[in-house]
Amino acid sequence: MRYFLRLSYNGAPYHGWQVQPNAVSVQSTIEEALSMVLRESISIVGAGRTDTGVNARMMFAHFDYTGAISDKCKLINSLNRLVGKNIAIYDIIDVSDDAHARFDATSRTYKYFVTHEKSPFHYPFSWYCPQSLDYDKMNEACEVLKRHIDFTSFSKLHTDVKTNNCRIDYAHWKQEGEMMVFTITADRFLRNMVRAVVGTLVEVGRGKISVEEFEQIILKKDRCSAGTSMPPQALFLWNVEYPYL
Repeated sequence: MRYFLRLSYNGAPYHGWQVQPNAVSVQSTIEEALSMVLRESISIVGAGRTDTGVNARMMFAHFDYTGAISDKCKLINSLNRLVGKNIAIYDIIDVSDDAHARFDATSRTYKYFVTHEKSPFHYPFSWYCPQSLDYDKMNEACEVLKRHIDFTSFSKLHTDVKTNNCRIDYAHWKQEGEMMVFTITADRFLRNMVRAVVGTLVEVGRGKISVEEFEQIILKKDRCSAGTSMPPQALFLWNVEYPYL
């Protein structure tokens, strides 16, 4: 049978989501726990592949198990004891045998958190920027994002994807409590894309490039022309949508 896991994690201790040789990842940690509890070699497939240090408020993954899980609460509790304090398993969901955590997702939402006031309570999950930024201009540039589909300029080089096209449905900065938060929703994201987009938007906010130049960066399809990749601790995979959940 196939099952979905609903989980979240603090990405700081891990070398990203995906299994890495000689490194601890979120995926490998969960697979080891599942295999131990279910006494069967279990592999999981996630809704995405977050980079080293990136967090997930909500992540889904699927796995196959030859038996039936009769007591999901007991299994969840056992997994949470094994995976440690930086991962939380919330639910195990029965799905059809052809359900796929990655390919069936219709949209994904990320949030990036910025603070302009130094705080010992914010820094683990935000980027501290002591200078002011022009968020009105940055939001003008966000509207430009929605007019394009090829985001090669914001993609990590030499990836194995077949296309760099994405459909961005929402992109906007707004204040949430003490933070300025960038929220972006798309059908898919490229590797390192959100942090590169944020880094380039910050260049707009600092007045180093104009909104028109921001659009030219997209059209160039050249990663070297875009801004720096922002620190990972402030980025969260915030939500993943499926037609059947």
